[in-house]
Amino acid sequence: MIFGIGTDICDVRRIRASLDRHGERFAAKVLAPGELATWKVRSGRWPERGVRYVATRFSAKEAFSKAIGLGMRMPMTWRSCEISKLPSGAPVVVLHGALKQWCEVRGLHAQISLSDETDYAISFCIVESRPVAHAVLPARGDDAAEPASAFRPS
Repeated sequence: MIFGIGTDICDVRRIRASLDRHGERFAAKVLAPGELATWKVRSGRWPERGVRYVATRFSAKEAFSKAIGLGMRMPMTWRSCEISKLPSGAPVVVLHGALKQWCEVRGLHAQISLSDETDYAISFCIVESRPVAHAVLPARGDDAAEPASAFRPS
């Protein structure tokens, strides 16, 4: 069953300006450790490719945060959500820490799609819920509508 859908479009020029202004500090705020390593390699070979890499990850994390209904509030953080890729090249959401646990309890699974052009990066995310027999969900309240995730383990 579909738990949530999220989409985001990101202006690559805005990301470029943030990287120009704040450099690696900005990248380290938005990217998980594995993503940061990839960004450094890509930026070293072709700086523009590094900018687009950050923009697509930024967009994907925004789309995911919308699909799970949290936005950028705990346990959702920039670094707890990593956008990696399968051997086939398909993008995959990899969660860490409290966000991973939060999603696993709710039996959530995400599908993510990313694309970029010269000035824009766009992402689309569908989060599905799967029954979790052993999960004890919180009582109805503020987090009653919150989703979960059974993503690829880190």
